[in-house]
Amino acid sequence: MDIHQDSAAVKGLTALAAEVRRDLARLNHPPAPWTLPVEGPDGRPALDVLVVGAGMCGQTAAFALLREGVSNIRVIDQAPRGAEGPWGTFARMETLRSPKHLTGPDLGIPSLTFRAWWEAQAGDEGWRDLYKIPRLDWLRYLLFVRDTVGVPVENDTRLVRLWPAGGLIGAAIEGPAGPETVHARKVVLACGRDGSGGRRMPPFAIGAEGRLFHSSDPIDFSRFRGGRVAVLGASASAIDNAATALEAGAAEVMLFVRRSRFPQVNKSKWAAFPGFLRGYAALDDARRWAFTTYLMGEGTPPPHESVLRCTRHPNFAVRFGEGWSGIAERPDGLVIETARGRYPVEAAVVAVGFDIDLTRRPELEDFRDAVLTWGERVSPAEAAANPEAARFPYLGDGMQMLERVPGQLPDLGLLHVFNWGVTLSHGALAGDIPGLGIGATRLAQALVRDLFVSQADAHVPRMVAHEDAELEPTPFFVARGER
Repeated sequence: MDIHQDSAAVKGLTALAAEVRRDLARLNHPPAPWTLPVEGPDGRPALDVLVVGAGMCGQTAAFALLREGVSNIRVIDQAPRGAEGPWGTFARMETLRSPKHLTGPDLGIPSLTFRAWWEAQAGDEGWRDLYKIPRLDWLRYLLFVRDTVGVPVENDTRLVRLWPAGGLIGAAIEGPAGPETVHARKVVLACGRDGSGGRRMPPFAIGAEGRLFHSSDPIDFSRFRGGRVAVLGASASAIDNAATALEAGAAEVMLFVRRSRFPQVNKSKWAAFPGFLRGYAALDDARRWAFTTYLMGEGTPPPHESVLRCTRHPNFAVRFGEGWSGIAERPDGLVIETARGRYPVEAAVVAVGFDIDLTRRPELEDFRDAVLTWGERVSPAEAAANPEAARFPYLGDGMQMLERVPGQLPDLGLLHVFNWGVTLSHGALAGDIPGLGIGATRLAQALVRDLFVSQADAHVPRMVAHEDAELEPTPFFVARGER
């Protein structure tokens, strides 16, 4: 159902935007700014917060800060408008995997929910008829939220490097106007699934440009119409890439799965209730480690809708228990090598997700050796048994990075993580929709706390100088100089 070209839908969204602004005004949004100016080492005003990444997590974190009266912020994203995050780029599912009723980017404002956005265009009946949220509609909705609440996003602007700057963080960024250095009291890293590491690729998966891809690459599957395509992985992303290749006319798509079967139950759905999402971070290390390593070990089944996109094609095959051991190039394609055989293909897609590994983030070069990780909080045996979990940063109560050795690099705590790297410390509060509102609120409250505490002494004379003569209209008024 295309609800976006209808004139009534356009009018509905215009009216909804006005309703949102009224609701925000009723909540006294935006509050008056309250932070005090800070000068950077270059003599220019420092930002209160630099938010890196303007996808779902970054824009929601920025909105949460604006609701707390922190407006001296910049929000940057290396992608052009509409290409932030995966929704309009490498996400290839037809609908979101989450139920349509979930909230998050709205931060508790009913008129700002996806449901309100959809009903403004399609009405109550349209909402009842909607099964799940179409992927590109979720992108349109996020842009509506961002524009309506006024999140100040600078697109086509990338972070190059961060460094400690004497109680501030220095940041080299590059945008349409060229290179720039800024300083910030806090930096929020909201750079998506690979924001605490990078794409995961087998060591032999190199070269073969234009034929060998990671699932997060831009891929023109129409190039391989009539050809054979191999996909490695059991994830939803693997299935969605296979389906996209089939729908683009591939003659055959083979899905290679290292496991003997797909995971059968999405255990993370169990964890999407308020008690777990709000209480997880208060658990001791042993219980947090146990919860999350169990969930990671169980895996997540691909949604049945995505599987059925593939199985409706007779030229789709799954090869369970058959991981790749090598890839060889040939003049007209590739050869996938496994323990069971060799498979000539025209293209191959690696869809095994992203690694958590801060050493892979070039912008963090000045910090990464000082970052405490979960591998240092559990026994060597546990770390060896769960190497991916061991690489997660061990974060503080405000999602801030912590020092491996106290006092080694105090400015490290000015960096806050709001991407998949928070998961072991705080649960799935930065990446999955169910925990997003809780995560963004927790992050913003921690930032607000720290911003105030660091300037508390400077606020004392402002408090003393505050003058609002309540009794001036009465006979009991006493002028300030006479008190």
